[in-house]
Amino acid sequence: MEWIVGTGAFLGLLVIASGIATLRTGWVVPTARRHVTRPQLHGLGALLTGTSVVLQSLFYFRILPSVSWEARFFGGNALLFAGLLLIAFSQLLPLRRSRDHIDRSGV
Repeated sequence: MEWIVGTGAFLGLLVIASGIATLRTGWVVPTARRHVTRPQLHGLGALLTGTSVVLQSLFYFRILPSVSWEARFFGGNALLFAGLLLIAFSQLLPLRRSRDHIDRSGV
């Protein structure tokens, strides 16, 4: 069972690294690049999702002080759900037009 949780923690760290890269540079993973319209939301969602997975594995290995199972369950699921919602919004919301590209000719 430990190797499954360890693999999940490793994947969570990769998602956190992807979220940080997206927030800093606007780079999105190539498989999601075509669908993402707002990279900042996508990066924040990836950061929350990865944090949820890593925290759950740290609780499993008892690296963090133990809290009640209810706090772990609801806290982890709230972080995961919030991250997934942000990722979904980053793909579903329309593109924002910047003020530099607005036609101001008055026509």
